[in-house]
Amino acid sequence: MYKLDLPVDQTEMKAAERRRSAETTRKARIFNTRHRVMGIDVDALNQQVQEKKHQQNMEMQRDKAFDKLRKYHNDALLQQDIYEEEKRAALHTDLTQYWATHQRVEDSRDADLKCGLKGAFSITIPEGELGPASMQIFQGEGIGEEQKRREQMNMTERDLRAQQELNERKHMGDKHREMLVSKELVLQDLRGVQLQALEEDCKKAARISLDNYNRALATEQAETLKEQRRREERENLAELLHTLTSDMMTECAEAARREVGGGRPPRVLIDRWKGMSPEQLSAIHREREEQCLQRQRQCEAEKAQDAARELQLLRLTREAEEEERRAAELRRERNIQTDRYNVQLAREQQAYQEYLNKKLYTNKPTKSYFNQFNTSSR
Repeated sequence: MYKLDLPVDQTEMKAAERRRSAETTRKARIFNTRHRVMGIDVDALNQQVQEKKHQQNMEMQRDKAFDKLRKYHNDALLQQDIYEEEKRAALHTDLTQYWATHQRVEDSRDADLKCGLKGAFSITIPEGELGPASMQIFQGEGIGEEQKRREQMNMTERDLRAQQELNERKHMGDKHREMLVSKELVLQDLRGVQLQALEEDCKKAARISLDNYNRALATEQAETLKEQRRREERENLAELLHTLTSDMMTECAEAARREVGGGRPPRVLIDRWKGMSPEQLSAIHREREEQCLQRQRQCEAEKAQDAARELQLLRLTREAEEEERRAAELRRERNIQTDRYNVQLAREQQAYQEYLNKKLYTNKPTKSYFNQFNTSSR
């Protein structure tokens, strides 16, 4: 027989492992009381996850924006420093070139003394023929020239150092002023935002005050109109009362009567009629008194009817209260009987339970009896 190394078939093992893991997952899902009884709101959890991711993305974008802004400011400051360094170097180069072009030692008035007579005017006439006016160097003139030159170089060096320190201080002052200007701009922006917020608050308060003023003004106008109407009504009533009670209206009525004759009643002149006669007024008063008496008798009859109706209603109310009291007494007796019956049933049930626990069911289940349940998800 030949020995062959054939590959082992892992299909059955993988299938058994897959079924075993599925059974474990199913047991965990079924025997989990929280998931089975309470449940999980998957949509709410997914929404919370999405909101958390969105918040994290927003924070990351904000951090990136802040980083870009910080990098931009750093680049701007570096560029400004480089520009200032270049400007300072160019200024120094221009100053050096100016010194080399316009302030050379050879061009000075004492160049013949400092430069060893290199730039002095050469004279071709013999010295014996020249007079005292042609002398250029006198005795004792060049004493201490080296010391003077060193002092001048030291002074020039001090001046250059002072100029350099002055330029540095000026540069620091410019940077400080720029920083102060930047801070002032930031403060102005903050002050502008605060002023804008205060302005919005003031506008809101002004709108509220204007609304309150308009409402108060409308209320005042309504009250004024009401008062004006009441005043006009009082004035009209006063004028009407004055007209009715004036002398013109209470004059003698005979002036408006004119006898016609022929057995006919006297004619009343409309333009001269001043009112009714006392007989007519007495007749009207008598008629009004009779109407008042009739109205009084009618009111008394209505009062008697109301009293009888109230007595009937009181009697019906008493009967209803008596009926309700009897019904409450019946309910109370019925509740007492029900309580007695319930007590009797409780005693019987307790006796039956004692019979079951002490006489019928005497074998108690052990722990192994309960452990045989819920061992599988099937």
